[in-house]
Amino acid sequence: MRYLINFLLLLILFFSNLCFAQLSDFEFGGYQKYLFGTSKYPGIESRLNDHLLHTRLNFRYYPSQNIITALELRFRAYYGGSVEKIPNYSDLIQTKRDFVDLDWMMWNSKSSLGYLEVDRFYFDWNLNKLQITLGRQRVAWGTCWVWNPTDIFNPLNVLDFDYEALPATDAVRLQYYTGAVSKLEIAYKPAKENRDQILAGLWSINKWDYDFNFIAGMRFKRWLAGFSWAGDILDAGFRGEILVSDKASQSDNPNQLIPVDNSIYNFDQSIVSASLSGDYTFENSFYIHTEILFNNNGKTDNTFLYQQEASSLGMLSAARWSLYQEFAYDITPLIRGTIFAIFNPSDHSIIVVPSVSYSVITNLDLFANVFFFEGDSLTEFGEYGTAAYIRLKYSF
Repeated sequence: MRYLINFLLLLILFFSNLCFAQLSDFEFGGYQKYLFGTSKYPGIESRLNDHLLHTRLNFRYYPSQNIITALELRFRAYYGGSVEKIPNYSDLIQTKRDFVDLDWMMWNSKSSLGYLEVDRFYFDWNLNKLQITLGRQRVAWGTCWVWNPTDIFNPLNVLDFDYEALPATDAVRLQYYTGAVSKLEIAYKPAKENRDQILAGLWSINKWDYDFNFIAGMRFKRWLAGFSWAGDILDAGFRGEILVSDKASQSDNPNQLIPVDNSIYNFDQSIVSASLSGDYTFENSFYIHTEILFNNNGKTDNTFLYQQEASSLGMLSAARWSLYQEFAYDITPLIRGTIFAIFNPSDHSIIVVPSVSYSVITNLDLFANVFFFEGDSLTEFGEYGTAAYIRLKYSF
C-alpha cells in the first residue's frame, strides 16, 4: 500500500511540474472520490458495508497541432464486506481485455484490495480530413442514452453510475470527414482469440437536421448490420438504433450452462436488437426520458439464468422487452434530484433508483442514490436485493 501511494504521488508531482513548465504542450486533470456503499443480497445473511477510494489521473501531451497522446490511469482501493463475503470478488472488479492487459492487482487481502489499470492510452493524428487513432480508446457509435445495440465495441452500462469515463477498447480507428457533419469510419479491435475480434465500418450523414449512421461489420465471427439516428421532434430528443446479427452457432455457447433447446441461442434466425429513446426538458428544468429495448430472441421468464449467454452474444439484456423511465428536476441551482426505473414487462421485475446530487463548492460534489430491486426468484431483477451509496468527489 505504501509503495503504491508513493508511486501515485510521484506521478502526480511529475506531470504537474510538466504542466506548469510547458502549459501549451501538457494537460493534467482527474478526480479523487470516496464512495460508501451498504447492500443486502439474497443468500448473504449479513449486510455488506463497503468503502471505495477511486483516483483518476488524465494526461494529455500535444507535440504538435495535429498530434495528441493520452494516458488515463484509474486506481481503486476496496475495503469492506464485499471483499470478505463475495467469492472471487477481485475477478468481478477487474476489466477483462481481449488484447493487452495493462492492469495490476496491487494487493488482495482478506478484507481489502487495490487495483490499478490503464483506462485510456492512445495516439491521435489528424491529417486534414483523415483522423487516425491507435490504442485504448472509446469508440462510441450508439445514439441512445441507456441501451446502445449499435455500440458494438464498448457499450455502456447505465447501472454503473461510478464510471463516468465509460468503457474503452483497444482498437485502430480511421475517420475520414467528407463534410462538416458527415464521415466514413472504420475500426478494428484485435484480440488473442479470433472470435473476440471486431471489424466494422460506419457511414455518418446529416439530413433534415438528423444524424443518420449506417453500420456493417463482423463480431464474434458473425456478420452484422445496423442503423441509428439522432434528432428532435418539437424540441424533444428522438433517437433510435437497430442491429441485426447473423444467427448464432454452437460455438457461440462455450459454457453450455443451459441445454441448447432451452437456451437464448436460436440457430435458425438472425438476432435483432432495437432501442428507441426520447427525452424533453421543460422550462422549469423538469426533465423526462423514456427508452425501450427489444431483443427478438430475448426470454420472457427465468431471465436471470440467461444473462451470461446473452452477454456472450453481445446482447445488452437477456429480456425480450425492457422499459426505462427517468424524471429529474433542479430543486435548487446546486441540488438536482433524479429517479429512474427499468421494468421487465414479461416477468414484472423492476429496479428503481432515486438519487440526489449537490454541488458543495467548486470542484467538490456530493452524490447519493439507492437501488431497489424487486421481483420473483430468477426474474431479471429479483436476485439482487437493495443497495445504497453516498459519494464525495473532488475534481482537479
